[in-house]
Amino acid sequence: MPAKVLDLAVPATQTTPKNTYEPGQEATLLKAGALQSAIFNSANFSSIATDAEGVIQIFNVGAERMLGYTAAEVLNKNTPADISDPQEIIARAQALSVELETPITPGFDALVFKARRGIEDIYELTYIRKDGSRLPAVVSVTALRDDLGSIIGYLLIGTDNTARKQASQYARSLIEASLDPLITINAEGKVTDVNEGSIKVTGVSRQKLVGTDFSNYFTEPERAREAYREAFSKGAVTDYPLTIRHKDGRLTDVLYNASVYKDVQGNVLGVFAAARDVTERKRLDQVLQEKNVELESARLVAEKANLAKSDFLSSMSHELRTPLAAILGFAQLMDSGKPEPTPAQKRSLDQILKAGWYLLELINEILDLALIESGKLSLSLESVLFEEVLHECKIMVEPQAKERNIQVVFSGIEAPCLVKADRTRVKQILLNLLSNAIKYNKEYGTITVSCTLTPPDFIRISVRDTGAGLTPEQLKQLFQPFNRLGQKGAVEEGTGIGLVVCKRLVESMGGTIGFESTVGEGSVFWFELLRAAESQASTQGDQLTTIAMTEGQADEPKSTLLYVEDNPANLMLVEDLLARRPDIRLLSAQDAVKGVEIALISQPDMILMDINLPGLSGIDALKILANTPETAHIPVVALSGNAIPRDIEKGLEAGFFRYLTKPIKVAEFMETLDLTLKHAKMTAAIAAEKGKANS
Repeated sequence: MPAKVLDLAVPATQTTPKNTYEPGQEATLLKAGALQSAIFNSANFSSIATDAEGVIQIFNVGAERMLGYTAAEVLNKNTPADISDPQEIIARAQALSVELETPITPGFDALVFKARRGIEDIYELTYIRKDGSRLPAVVSVTALRDDLGSIIGYLLIGTDNTARKQASQYARSLIEASLDPLITINAEGKVTDVNEGSIKVTGVSRQKLVGTDFSNYFTEPERAREAYREAFSKGAVTDYPLTIRHKDGRLTDVLYNASVYKDVQGNVLGVFAAARDVTERKRLDQVLQEKNVELESARLVAEKANLAKSDFLSSMSHELRTPLAAILGFAQLMDSGKPEPTPAQKRSLDQILKAGWYLLELINEILDLALIESGKLSLSLESVLFEEVLHECKIMVEPQAKERNIQVVFSGIEAPCLVKADRTRVKQILLNLLSNAIKYNKEYGTITVSCTLTPPDFIRISVRDTGAGLTPEQLKQLFQPFNRLGQKGAVEEGTGIGLVVCKRLVESMGGTIGFESTVGEGSVFWFELLRAAESQASTQGDQLTTIAMTEGQADEPKSTLLYVEDNPANLMLVEDLLARRPDIRLLSAQDAVKGVEIALISQPDMILMDINLPGLSGIDALKILANTPETAHIPVVALSGNAIPRDIEKGLEAGFFRYLTKPIKVAEFMETLDLTLKHAKMTAAIAAEKGKANS
C-alpha cells in the first residue's frame, strides 16, 4: 500500500504585534501552524510522525541530530521500529501479549498499540543510529486523528535518556557493590528490587523475589512486617534485629536499617532497606561472653590464690619471728643486764644479735618482695617532707658509717623538698641505698645525699658513694633478685633483694629509679618521686591532748599491765623486761577469754595483746573489750609476729592503740609502754574532770 502523506506541512511563520493579545489568538496560532513549526523544528527532541501504517512521514531536525539520519533517508522508507533495538521491540510485544492475552506482532504495532486504543503511551526505547551506535530514549506516542476520529497517523516524541540511564546504571553498580543484602519494598510489603547480596542470602533469584512478600524470607514474618510498617510510619528504622532463612535452611542474623524514598514531589514511593550480617559478630559476642565468664572464674581463683598467698606470708612471718623474738629479746636482756657481761660473753652476744638482726632483715626483705609481687602491697600516699626523712635516716646510719670512717654529707637540698609518697616506704628505700653506700664504700670514703627538682614535677633523691664502682657487666645484672653481683664470697653480708624491693616500691609510688657508676670512682643511685602539691608535709608522731597533771610523786601507785600471750618464751621475755620497771605491775593470761575476764576484774591501765591466740583471736578479744563499757577506755597494744603491712594496717583499723612486731626492740618497747601509760592516765584524768562537772 503506498504511504499516505500526512497533511502536517508547516506554513510560513506568522507574526503578531508585540505585547498584544486578541481573543481566539490560540486558534489563530494553531491554524497558522506556528506551534507545529516550533515542535517539529526543535533540536532538543526528536519528532517522528508516521502514517496509519507506521511509515515515517516527518523526521524533524532533532531526530536528524540525535539519530544521524537525514529526513530524506527515512521518509516513506522506514518505520520507527526499523531504527530501534529489535530485542526491545520483541520484549515489548511479549509483555503486551501477556497483558492482553492476545498475540502482538513485534514491530511497529508493539510501539503504538496503546496509542491505537486512545491511550498516550510513554516508554523507554533504544534507537539505533545510522553509525550503529545506540541512543537510550524516552518516547511518548500519540495517535493522530482526523475530524471523524479515525487514526491517520502516529506522533513519536523522544528525548535523550543517556544521562538517566547512566545514573541508573551507576546507582545499580553501587547497590551491587554492597556485600550486604539491599532491597526495596512498596507500601504493600512487596519486594520491588533486590541486589546480589539478597539473592545470595535467600538462595532465591531476582525474578522470583520481585513481587513476593518481604516477610516470607524471615524466621519471624510478623516481626519483619512490623519492621517495614515502622519504616513507612516513622520514615526509618535503625538496627532492627531479624533472621533471614536461606532456602536450604541456613540462617543469617542481620540488623536492618531502612528508610523511605520519595519522588520529586515528596510522595513516598517505597522503603529502601539494608541488612548488615551480624552472624559472626553474634558468634564472637557469645564467645566473648563465655570468655568473660572464664576470666571472671579465673579472676576469682587468682584472688583466692592471692589471698591464700597473703595468709601464707602472714603465717610465715609469724612463725619465723616467734622464735627469733626470743633469741633477740633475751640476747638484748643479757647484753644490757646487771652485772655487765664479761668480754667473752659480750663478743658472743654481739654475734648473736648481729646474726639475729641480719636474719630479721632477710625475713623482712623476702616477705616484702613476695608481698609486692602478689599485688597486696598497701601504700598510704601523702605529702612527705623529705628533710625529716633524711634527718631520721642520718641518725640511723651514722653509727654504721663511723665504724668505717665514712662521712655522710647532705648537700643540694632544695627546700621545701616535698614528695607524694608513702613515708615509711621512702624511708625504707633511702635506708637501703645508704646502707649499700656504706657497705660498698672505701674506708674514709664519702657519701653525698642530694635532693633536686627535675622537670616536669618530680624530685630526684641521689645517693653518691666513693666506692670501687660497678663494671658494665655488673650494671646489666642490677635489680635481679638474689643477685649480689659477684659479692657472694665477700665479707659484707647481703641478700641481693634490697635493690629489687626498692625498685618495686619506687615504681608502685609512680616514680623511677636509676644509677650511674664508674669503676674506681664510685656509684650514684637515685630515685624520683612526684612532687607534692600540698604546702605542708605530714609528719609522723602522735598528737595527744595534754592536761595539767601531777607526776613523779613518790607515793604514786604502780600502773598495771595485762599481757595476753600463749607462748611461754615471749611471756618470760616481757616479764624480764618489766622487771626493770618497778613502776609497772604485770598480770598475764594465756588465752583471750581468760584475758577478757582478768581485764574486767582487775581494770589494768593497759593491755598487751598477742594476735594469734588459741580459740579467740586477739582482734576478736579487742572487739569485746571495746564494746564493754567497763573496759572500753583501756588502751590495747598489739604485740605480734604478724608483721607484714597488711596485718599491721588491719590491726590498727581494728582499734589497737599501737602495733608492735616481734622480735621486740627493747628501746621501742619501753618507749611504747611510756606513751601508752601516759595516754591512759590522761584519759582517766579527763574522765574524772567530766565526772566532777556532771556532779
